[in-house]
Amino acid sequence: MGSKRGIILYVVGLVLTIILAYETTSSSAQLSTNFYDYSCPAALPAIKKVVEAAVMKERRMGASLLRLHFHDCFVQGCDGSILLDSTDTIDSEKLANPNVNSIRGFEVIDDIKAEVDRVCGGPVVSCADILAVAARDSVAALAGPSWEVPLGRKDSTTANKNLANNDIPPPFLDLPALITNFKNQGLDERDLVLLSGAHTLGFAQCVTFRARLYNEANIDPAFAEMLKKACPNTGGDSNLSPLDPSPSEFDNRYFSQLTSYKGVLHSDQELFKGGSTDELVSHYSRNGEAFTSDFARSMIKMGNIKPLTGSQGQVRVNCRKVNQ
Repeated sequence: MGSKRGIILYVVGLVLTIILAYETTSSSAQLSTNFYDYSCPAALPAIKKVVEAAVMKERRMGASLLRLHFHDCFVQGCDGSILLDSTDTIDSEKLANPNVNSIRGFEVIDDIKAEVDRVCGGPVVSCADILAVAARDSVAALAGPSWEVPLGRKDSTTANKNLANNDIPPPFLDLPALITNFKNQGLDERDLVLLSGAHTLGFAQCVTFRARLYNEANIDPAFAEMLKKACPNTGGDSNLSPLDPSPSEFDNRYFSQLTSYKGVLHSDQELFKGGSTDELVSHYSRNGEAFTSDFARSMIKMGNIKPLTGSQGQVRVNCRKVNQ
């Protein structure tokens, strides 16, 4: 009897060992909010200091740094691939259609990297993690929420311009295509609405919304006429217009604009046009606190898209180049 019981206990112990081993292997691919607490506790304050200085110098930079993180995560995961410059072996995502002559903030990332490496005594913090934290600190610097950023991403050794062209959602997508695009990244309709709410910050170039102004009917006529002053039918492609009335302050006015048919981008107004996301847009237009808290959750979820961890990837010495 005792021998039988011993065998059972041995088997149970073996099963638990296997389960724990599996969980340990799985968790090694997970991120942690205290990843740098021991290796470099000064890292996050250093990132915050540089971000706040950059946003104070140019408030639009907050939106630009937030967008960098978004465009990074939607192309082969949150791995810092968007930061890589072109080489003989790197087809830079900076040259992809959604990014060329549009994506910005690389010099600020360079400044953050230099400061973080200084306080850490070397390249301890990955460029991918810098993007994630800088996005959070940019939102917070513009009166938005803050949140605990899961950390421990490694940097990629590759970039993929073709994937950037295919996977970063362009501003002309209709709602079903937007839903599919986000679903492909493991994000649902609520995430789509919330992350689109990042357009409470920043500006759009005329070329991205001209077709909406001159060809679409579901836009407030007076609003369209106002935008046309900065966005003529021909020319002025790079002229900027704010995405909501307070482009340097994180609030829920973006959603109020949509319910009034004053969305700047076609893809924005698609969120409120009689489709499945109307109710969410209406909810967040009425409840700024809900938007603030839910936005933070969706940002964390987006930041968890296919990170490189453990022995995968590297911590780049220069965010623009793969280590030699």
